[in-house]
Amino acid sequence: IHYATSPEARALQWLTKEQTAGGKQPFLYTQGQAILTRSWVPLQDSPGVRMTYAARVRAPQGLRVVMSAGERGTDGAVFTFAMRDRIPPYLIALACGDLAFAPISARCGVFADPSVLAGAKQELGDMETMVQKCEQYFGAYRWGRYDVLIMPPAFPFGGMENPTLTFATPTILVGDKSQVALIAHELAHSWSGNLVTNATWRDFWLNEGFTVFLEQRIMELVFGKERAAMEIATGDAGLRKEIAELPAKDQVLHIDLTGRNPDDAMTAIAYDKGAAFLRRLEAVFGRDAMDRFLSAYFSAHAFQSITTETFLKFLDQHLLQSDPARKKKVDVHAWVFEPGLPKSMPELHPRGFAEVEAFRTAWLATGKMPADAKPGTWITHQWLHFLAGLQSDPDVLRRVDQRFGLASSPNGEIRSAFLTRALELHLFDFVSHTMDFVSQVGRRKLVLPLVKALMSHKDKSGEPHAREILVRFGPRFHFITRRSIEQLVDR
Repeated sequence: IHYATSPEARALQWLTKEQTAGGKQPFLYTQGQAILTRSWVPLQDSPGVRMTYAARVRAPQGLRVVMSAGERGTDGAVFTFAMRDRIPPYLIALACGDLAFAPISARCGVFADPSVLAGAKQELGDMETMVQKCEQYFGAYRWGRYDVLIMPPAFPFGGMENPTLTFATPTILVGDKSQVALIAHELAHSWSGNLVTNATWRDFWLNEGFTVFLEQRIMELVFGKERAAMEIATGDAGLRKEIAELPAKDQVLHIDLTGRNPDDAMTAIAYDKGAAFLRRLEAVFGRDAMDRFLSAYFSAHAFQSITTETFLKFLDQHLLQSDPARKKKVDVHAWVFEPGLPKSMPELHPRGFAEVEAFRTAWLATGKMPADAKPGTWITHQWLHFLAGLQSDPDVLRRVDQRFGLASSPNGEIRSAFLTRALELHLFDFVSHTMDFVSQVGRRKLVLPLVKALMSHKDKSGEPHAREILVRFGPRFHFITRRSIEQLVDR
């Protein structure tokens, strides 16, 4: 088949050199998930289909090409690649730009713009340890290399689990490794999602729920139980908030996507409710039994795409039936097919959050820093918990910014959370901070809450600012981010 791809294909994003970190060369990358690979390659674009691929890519002199496949050779400006294992179409990925490489171990390394490479290598120095921890409990890493490409700011996601080469947002480079759970997540996809894939997008939770569960385990093994507990609690809080906003039909793990875009399934339900279900299984049957089950699951279905029904049958045969008494303690139907959360869903109270709550209460009451307070040592999830518990008082939010400067924080998660609260409270003097922020990032997770906050006012006072974001920055956003903003602004 001879074909040509339009440069307007929705999977492709062409960036000018001004849109890159170093500002020296233009950049191209692809983003196929969920159904955009069909826009640049003529194929059967379903996660239920798996294939191998080979590629020969010619690039302008001075630019480097990388793909979600092993590099087989380079001849001047021509790069060749081959993916020998069968993968679903959405995992075909390509990037081309001014890229340098730094090794972290014999099989792990980082690609990035030369201007950010040193910081990226430092931030992601635990990659090899993460791989080893996963292998210890869930089976061998089956993909050869595991590298990470730090993307330009316009990248719409936190990360994309392209096999052998994770694409990662630059917003994780904050200097304290507080955002590396994202790398743990994308690495975990090497087992759940890439090795064993959802057969349809209504089975998306098989990719993401399992991956969040593995991510949380990796973080516990590498950084300790307390940090993992705070990250789980943050995810659970977001899940409960999202459930309160979603229609009942979208609160089930096995979501009905008839006539809908698969992106509609990309909510906290697939991620955090799915992980909570697996944590419930672990709590009832024990960690050792759960580890054995997961290792057997990944081995039995390696390089296959499966449905929810296939998983539930395997679960029943290989875990639930092993102990009928414990089986009765897990309402599988409620977790998978019913809206909301089962009553067995626990609520965590990490010590790190108790410290935050005590500080918040004392500081707001007296205006003074408690002698034993150490907010300078807080990780991202503690700051998010601090902000989530603030009363809806504009004066309080101003005090917070005056003391801690969160409106201009270098940590994108914290900055987005603070500005979202400010905009919800009609503090439109923070609009300039917001515009400055969205001019630097394209990550949908960080941009969308700001637009949503501006559109939330009954008097529509924030709507002009939301439309300004779309008009000014829409052209530089990826289609996925731009489409999500348009849905909010134009509904």
